[in-house]
Amino acid sequence: MTKAHTVIAIYSPKPDCEAALFDLIRAHVPRLRELGLAKDTEVTLLRAADGCVLEIFDWQDAAAVETAHTHPEVQKIWTAFSEVCDWGTLGSLEEAGGPFPHFTRFSI
Repeated sequence: MTKAHTVIAIYSPKPDCEAALFDLIRAHVPRLRELGLAKDTEVTLLRAADGCVLEIFDWQDAAAVETAHTHPEVQKIWTAFSEVCDWGTLGSLEEAGGPFPHFTRFSI
């Protein structure tokens, strides 16, 4: 069995930065794919009750994850994200406090 490398990135938009965040999200996984780091699987976008955005996608493999953390182009993208949002955690979401958390699925 192949080990999955699905990630849930959680973004908390900074004030007045949601449009810029969405621009980055639109480009994020396509660029990772171009670099050979992400699989060509569906990207799922969810919104939490507090406005956080969850981006769910699949890395190619564990090596791709490691490469991303040192790749200059990926670092540039992630730096741009940090200018328009704060990074969240699943545990910080109200929905994580109970079973069967509900989110709003959306697309941009």
